[in-house]
Amino acid sequence: MTVRKGWIVGGALVGGGLAFVMLLVVGVYLVAGNLVGGMVAGGRALAKGAVPAAYQQLVQKWGNLCPALSPALLAAQLYQESGWNPRVVSPADARGIAQFIPSTWATHGIDGNGDGKRDIWDPNDAIPSAASYDCELAKYVKDVPGNVSDNMLAAYNAGAYRVIQAGGVPAISETRNYVQRIRSLAESFAAPPTRLDPTRQAAGAIDFAQKKLGTPYLWGGEGTAAQGGRFDCSGLTQAAYRSVGIPLPRVANDQYNAGPHPSRSQLLPGDLVFFSHDPNDSRAIHHVGIYVGGGYMIDAPRTGAVIRFDPIDGADYFGATRVTEDGAKALPTSV
Repeated sequence: MTVRKGWIVGGALVGGGLAFVMLLVVGVYLVAGNLVGGMVAGGRALAKGAVPAAYQQLVQKWGNLCPALSPALLAAQLYQESGWNPRVVSPADARGIAQFIPSTWATHGIDGNGDGKRDIWDPNDAIPSAASYDCELAKYVKDVPGNVSDNMLAAYNAGAYRVIQAGGVPAISETRNYVQRIRSLAESFAAPPTRLDPTRQAAGAIDFAQKKLGTPYLWGGEGTAAQGGRFDCSGLTQAAYRSVGIPLPRVANDQYNAGPHPSRSQLLPGDLVFFSHDPNDSRAIHHVGIYVGGGYMIDAPRTGAVIRFDPIDGADYFGATRVTEDGAKALPTSV
């Protein structure tokens, strides 16, 4: 489909005005909103491409090590801890993809790949060790009232003794926030159910993007006055959702983790749609737009172009995210 044809369809949508978009989104919400709830945190299967291909089999295998854990929960924890960076070191000297303190590694690190070594820097050891440590903590708190997965995560953050002493997740803001973040973020890594709830903020995000149609693209653009109100692709989607009170990360491959992932047939207006150089790895995402229906998105495509309507179907189409407030807030500030 040519760009010219895209503009013709786009013009028709603009001609309908925001009222059309509002009716479309609100109508879909009324029809689908109460059918089936969003994803259940702790789904057993991983969403397409959510975990980098190099680690997907490890996370899928070891995420099923015990009932309190799941692949999605383990993925969320690893992403929160390191952003999949196997060489990162924290200010507290936590190391590697699973962010083990050396003293904790000395007692809880395992030889996950059976090569005779326990290497804190090797994801083949560190990811199994993270799962093993989680499940060990789950055993310690198994008799504590409340959800065993929540208590496991709380024990990971604050220590098993505090969870046992408190009779559940302790009243420590850091620990409660940690549990909530991992639980919410797990929804971005779990394969979605048949249906997903629409979000009420979708129409407002589309409204914002529609008002920017025709604006010239700017690499690194965030729409500031100094930049002449211009955007790049993720700058536009970030600003659109910020206008409805949802903060998104700056770059597209992190925006992918801001909620659950509808299939192509489940797309609704307001979903973010992503394009990747690698069909199996969300970290290779290079472009994002806001879906408006009918196979089209509003996007800021490239230098020399303007914000416009474009078709989403192409060889590099990767997938979509239904942005949720909890999912966006759960994202780490730097990965």
